[in-house]
Amino acid sequence: MMEEQLSRSVMSIHERGFAMSATSNLIDDAPLTWFHKKLTVFSSGGPFIDGYALSIIGIALITMTPGLKLSTGEIGMIGAASLVGIFFGGAIFGWLTDKIGRHKMYIADLIALAVFSLLNGFANEVWQVVLCRFLLGMAIGADYPIATSLLAEFLPKKYRGRLLGATFVVWAVGAASAFAVGYLLRSFGPDAWRVMVASPAVFAIITLLCRLGTPESPRWLLSRGRKDEARAVIKQVYGHQYDLSDISSDVDANTSRAKFTDIFKGRLWKRTLFVSIFWTAQVIPLFAVYTFAPDLLSSFGLSGDANLYGGSLLISMLFVIGGIPGLWLVERIGRRKLLLWSFAVIVVALAIPAFIHDVQATPLFIALAIFALASGASSFLEVVYPNELFPTEIRATAVGFGTAISRVGSAASTYLMPAAIISFGAAGSLLIGAGITLVGLVATLILAPETANKTLHELTTKNNTASPTEIKVTEGSLP
Repeated sequence: MMEEQLSRSVMSIHERGFAMSATSNLIDDAPLTWFHKKLTVFSSGGPFIDGYALSIIGIALITMTPGLKLSTGEIGMIGAASLVGIFFGGAIFGWLTDKIGRHKMYIADLIALAVFSLLNGFANEVWQVVLCRFLLGMAIGADYPIATSLLAEFLPKKYRGRLLGATFVVWAVGAASAFAVGYLLRSFGPDAWRVMVASPAVFAIITLLCRLGTPESPRWLLSRGRKDEARAVIKQVYGHQYDLSDISSDVDANTSRAKFTDIFKGRLWKRTLFVSIFWTAQVIPLFAVYTFAPDLLSSFGLSGDANLYGGSLLISMLFVIGGIPGLWLVERIGRRKLLLWSFAVIVVALAIPAFIHDVQATPLFIALAIFALASGASSFLEVVYPNELFPTEIRATAVGFGTAISRVGSAASTYLMPAAIISFGAAGSLLIGAGITLVGLVATLILAPETANKTLHELTTKNNTASPTEIKVTEGSLP
């Protein structure tokens, strides 16, 4: 009896000390460590550069337009070029990341970000600016599936939504930094735009140096049958006492290799549909606002550097502020409720000004501010949901596809935004954004699953059973 009690006591201590059995999942059940925090920060570099590069162009256009004598159509092309590039970058390099690994691509895309940003600063023709912005967009699109897949495959389930989401909230920090840098550089004269469009290279080089030495995902290594390398990474990250038996993979290395088309087969096609619709509905108004924030505020009747630069900075900061309660709520109320509520608030906020007779600048600005807060509270789900809904061998492909599809609409909206402001005015432009957001709300209501507090193994393996509590939580959502 005494020996039995002693044995139980030792086992309890053993469990609290994070000693995993062969049937548990070392990664999903791990405590948060310095490695996880460092990897989260380094993975945030890509979204930061994305927010910065896509926002700095809106400010650069103030001096670029007279400098290169741009027409309205050319302005739209420059604004949309990087988004079209993200479409190709996400689709191609997400698939490639699943083929050759996360680590190699994790470094290569930052080199591309630095090179194309610098080249953009030396452009003398419109087509050169468009080409550089397109190639920059490809590199940005590549980083989403690369960095977020790698991070998701290391994070414990308890913190996965919050830390994955934090990387995307950093997008708004990058956008806010762009408006601040643009304000400081505006005194550089007619060529200020050259310094602005080249400046993302600084952040790309810093992020590249930080990412050097990051290990490959052990889940991906196991999916390729590279057990010795996976074992080495596990021991490096978690300690020499752990081995392959301490990690459950959601893929069998002996099965046939996944293909790009697999995200449209079986139960995955519904997940692909959901991710594509909700992601697109989120980014269309988001990128239209951030790319042309000064023009949009000008259409409100605002003028002067303090209003245009300061107003743009304030909107981007509200996005960051909105992300703070969002990151807290994502693990409390779950992904689905958070997305539904944020979509609903955005629809109301953007629609109301259109029904106010002779609407003035203040209601328009308030609508935009509420949009920024609500959007910031849930936009990070764009990288949380797809990383949780797809298995390791196809995860980066799915994230890349979601990135690509979402940019089709956002590129079109960005191209058309200058004309929309002229044709429909500020209130009409916001109303269009409300209609697009409503589509996202309906799709989420019908298709969105709840993925909070579940391991990647539970979420992505075909034969898993749910407890009665789990069934209640996800009732009415796609399987």
